Amino acid sequence: MPIIATAGHVDHGKSTLVQALTGRDPDRWAEEKDRGLTIDLGFAWTVIGHEDVGFVDVPGHERFIKNMLAGVGSLDVALFVVAADEGWMPQSEEHMAVLDLLEVRHGVIALTRVDVTERDAIDLATLEVEEAVEGSSLAGWPIVEVAAPTGQGLDDLRKHLVTALAAAGTPRDVGRPRLWVDRSFVISGAGVVVTGTLSDGPLVAGDAAELWPGPRTVRIRSLQSHETSQETAVPGSRVAANLAGLERDDVARGALLTGVGLASESTRFLGTVRPVGGIDEIADRGAYQLHAGSGAWPARVRSVATGVLLITTNDPVPLVCGDRFILRETGRRAVVGGGRILDPHPSGRSTASLAAAAEILSPLVDGPPDELATALLQVRGSAELPQLAIDSGGGAPLGGIIGGDKAMHRDLATTIAQQLVTAVEDFHETNPLRPGIPKASLASSHGLDGALLDALLEGDSDLVDDGATVRAADHGASWSAADEVAWEAAATELRQSGLAAPRSSRLGLRDELLHAAIREGRLTRITNDLCYLPEQLEDMTSRLQTLPHEFTVAEFRDVMAISRRQAIPLLEWLDGSGRTTRRGDVRSLRRRSAQ
Repeated sequence: MPIIATAGHVDHGKSTLVQALTGRDPDRWAEEKDRGLTIDLGFAWTVIGHEDVGFVDVPGHERFIKNMLAGVGSLDVALFVVAADEGWMPQSEEHMAVLDLLEVRHGVIALTRVDVTERDAIDLATLEVEEAVEGSSLAGWPIVEVAAPTGQGLDDLRKHLVTALAAAGTPRDVGRPRLWVDRSFVISGAGVVVTGTLSDGPLVAGDAAELWPGPRTVRIRSLQSHETSQETAVPGSRVAANLAGLERDDVARGALLTGVGLASESTRFLGTVRPVGGIDEIADRGAYQLHAGSGAWPARVRSVATGVLLITTNDPVPLVCGDRFILRETGRRAVVGGGRILDPHPSGRSTASLAAAAEILSPLVDGPPDELATALLQVRGSAELPQLAIDSGGGAPLGGIIGGDKAMHRDLATTIAQQLVTAVEDFHETNPLRPGIPKASLASSHGLDGALLDALLEGDSDLVDDGATVRAADHGASWSAADEVAWEAAATELRQSGLAAPRSSRLGLRDELLHAAIREGRLTRITNDLCYLPEQLEDMTSRLQTLPHEFTVAEFRDVMAISRRQAIPLLEWLDGSGRTTRRGDVRSLRRRSAQ
């Protein structure tokens, strides 16, 4: 269901015109009726050109401009209203600026109250409107003379609205439902109901959903669109959602209802910006409000390039790439500019890096989601795949290095890969006897998780992943002359000791050299402090044949001429290697199968 939003100066007949078109009074509050002007958003609907159409009636008074901005964040077509007897007015200018900054390109201009205005004044007002909208997105919109009380021009207005709706096309559906809440209330016996204009994807009754800020997980009890129950609400329609899991105070205008895992928050946004007419640039110094969706948040800005700002908000906001926004300066209480979000999670800090990111992202913000996700990965260097999908509207990067749910752009991967090679080579130089650097240390020192490191190593011919360690492809343990001398002395002592070997810590080998000897097979470790030469263990195995088929620890100890300190570990090693079998205090030799 397409949405038409009204715009225009206060008391120029927007609500009266909507009521004449729909037969419904969009003013909901007694105060609005008493004062004769719209204070908050109003809603109505009807059939135009065989199609259900919703109207969002926005206030025109300067004091209520925030409410107006909340009503035009998600619309297809605008109905811009100018009273013929008053002509172009201050809020006409501001509302036009908002529509132009939001790039609303389809609409109709209604020149109201022509039944109480002289012909010359009507013609003058028409010329005034044409001149005022020249150069804006409203330029070329048809201007239709109407008188709501008499019905004059309403049929013509409907025809032009049908044409504008057809030109606007079908609301997009990227499978990411987003409903910016513009009203919330409680129905006795049902609970909290939120309303808004649904975009980007469907909502389904019974499904779980998330409400931001938060997120808070809720369940959609039921859905209505224009007072009709719906199992599925489609993008572009006005929706009322009855939510379970909330209290009345848990949700307010500016909240976002979306699917589970389809949104995230940020306080830094890179965006394009265009100042309103009469303002050369938006000053870095100043207090602003960022208006997006149906919400408004205090914000600060920093210019990073011509037409590009870094926007920082006090509170996190769930925006995505392509979201349109308006900036309003709080001191002057005036709209000063607007634009689109390029990156809701910019990684750069310097002005140069942010400007470069904007240059890459600007042409792709309306492109296919996969291409946008690829560009986001390029400017961020690395990112989580779910975050790229959220920001880009479901995109996945084309190319790059993928490890688990992480991705890295090839440019950064090339740099990191060289850093890994350098780190491994430095480790080998410092630790020549060790097989390689522990993989966990390599990952943490470069800010990588295990899956992404594995993906980087898989494509690197200079490095070898040995499981727990990483080494250079041409690395081999290097023993110095002093190491060889120390080793020969230790080996001689072991041979002279027979199986009554001394503790490993007394062999005169430093820990690094001892571990290297074990890794290379020069030594076999029996326990943490007991090692033997392979030849010693072969001799022991052959001497086992002198024992009876079943023997005790004492018998083994005596035949091998060792103490209990060596006997027990050696027997456990024989058990573990399958040469002996233990049953209680007795062991037996295992028969070997015939070769």
